[in-house]
Amino acid sequence: MSLPAALLAATATPSPSPSESGAATVPSLQDAQEGATNAASWVEQNWSTWLAIGLRVLLILVIAAVLRVAVRRAITKLIDRMNRTVQAVDGTALGGLLVNVERRRQRSQAIGSVLRSVASFLIMGTAALMILATFEINLAPLLASAGVAGVAIGFGARNLVTDFLSGVFMILEDQYGVGDTIDAGVASGEVIEVGLRVTKLRGDNGEIWYVRNGEVKRIGNLSQGWATAGVDVTLRASEDLDKVKATIDEVAERMSKEEPWNELLWGPIEVLGLDSVLLDSMVVRVSAKTMPGKALTVERELRWRLKHAFDAADIDIVGGPAAAADPEADPDPTAAVAAPSVYSNTASPQAEAAAPLAPPSVPK
Repeated sequence: MSLPAALLAATATPSPSPSESGAATVPSLQDAQEGATNAASWVEQNWSTWLAIGLRVLLILVIAAVLRVAVRRAITKLIDRMNRTVQAVDGTALGGLLVNVERRRQRSQAIGSVLRSVASFLIMGTAALMILATFEINLAPLLASAGVAGVAIGFGARNLVTDFLSGVFMILEDQYGVGDTIDAGVASGEVIEVGLRVTKLRGDNGEIWYVRNGEVKRIGNLSQGWATAGVDVTLRASEDLDKVKATIDEVAERMSKEEPWNELLWGPIEVLGLDSVLLDSMVVRVSAKTMPGKALTVERELRWRLKHAFDAADIDIVGGPAAAADPEADPDPTAAVAAPSVYSNTASPQAEAAAPLAPPSVPK
């Protein structure tokens, strides 16, 4: 007999009327013993079921906790191994120079955080569903409601989901990192922080741009591989090209041997040739392969050295100061004065010939 039935039986037992007992209705000792006996029998009949359910729930929680700890530890070891591994780029030793410690740290932290959160959600969510199933709760309505709620949230927060997924793939693919100079289309500058939803850039003027990852359609990374320093030198068309090339080669050789330019230059400074030839000028193109992000510094130093070298070699640059006048030539003070006109004299034959004719006189 179950506990509710026992209680109902005890309640249905007729009690003596006040006229018979002459006092208020009080449960007898026999009724109390019967109720206790029924409750004990109900507990004895169902304790095995309770124990089985409790042990099953405890086993599910223990397995879920152990599996969660093991997976999170495995992800942490994987991230640590990624931090220690530095691969070369294109089979060269440039990989070590391209790796930024802060970049690797933030990238590994972001990847590890995402993986650990996903693993914990899957493991603990599965354990919760298994516990509900142990209590014989119908999960079909719950799963259907969760599906509808997920669709509604997805439509309402689609921009947030887009930013999050874009940030995850940007980090996993290592498209850029802290310290890189990128052009994201909507903004450009140096990356100072990479997040799953927003990327922070430091602009050229010091401003900070907050760029949503979902809004980035293209990325130009200016800090991966190598950069190119290009200098265009505009000279007069009458200059000797062999002399110009020899001067540039001398500057390039001297610059490539001095510090710190010998480390910033990853290739020889080369004269590519004439970029354009006009009637009164020509443009000589000079190029060099440099360390990423150092192209502008190398260009400025190269222009500085080329200007000094051209001045020393008497090579004129278009746009420079005008040539000084010859001091031996004596300027004519009347050179800028216009010659007098013959028409200024009214008595000259030219003035008389240009004068209008007088009308003929009428005879009287």
